[in-house]
Amino acid sequence: MSWLERTELLVQKEGLQKLQNANVLVVGLGGVGSYAAEFIARAGVGKMTIVDGDVFDETNKNRQLPALNSTIGKSKAKVLAERLKDINEQIELHVVEEFLSPERAFEIVTKEYDYVLDCIDSITPKINLIVAARRKKVKIISSMGAGGKLDATKIRVKDISKTKNCTMARVLRKSLKKRNVDKGIKAVYSEEIQLPESVQVVSGANYKKSYYGTISYMPAAFGLQAAATVVNFIIKK
Repeated sequence: MSWLERTELLVQKEGLQKLQNANVLVVGLGGVGSYAAEFIARAGVGKMTIVDGDVFDETNKNRQLPALNSTIGKSKAKVLAERLKDINEQIELHVVEEFLSPERAFEIVTKEYDYVLDCIDSITPKINLIVAARRKKVKIISSMGAGGKLDATKIRVKDISKTKNCTMARVLRKSLKKRNVDKGIKAVYSEEIQLPESVQVVSGANYKKSYYGTISYMPAAFGLQAAATVVNFIIKK
């Protein structure tokens, strides 16, 4: 009996074949990306590249799938890779342990990918990854800010030009417009207004200037919506 028996029952042999032939890139393996990558692996996608240069720390335990006492200080990409292989030992998995610099964003996106999932939480590399995907005509879904929000029923998937009540989306739209990218990007975002008292300003290391407080389930729910969008696209392709 195949571990994908239930999947095949739902999507039929043809749908399962499409998933097994698909190739997906997941950039950023935090709260959103760790869940998205796992959902995609459990759906039976045959090839995946996962990218993150970070290691787990204590503060990741409230929202990141592989963040445990036993994984603190370990590479996010390596820990998640081990977990994905434990789900599907046949998966062709490429692990890239690095923070995506602007130059690398353009190099890493290629036409071999059926879909790119942008789960980065820093603006600069996020912009570069989106622009690279648009320039190279590769499908991309970008996760906006899950922080400062509590209501999972307000999560939506729409074109980035249609987003509202999301600080990150507003900043991104402005920067993307300067690069002649103002639509054609799918975004996972929440229409809930961010709680202003939950923001924390930081040093700016790894392209990050601030972050919002986050509850356990919100990044996971964003990852779920991103993965569902990708899986449905592959099945219907």
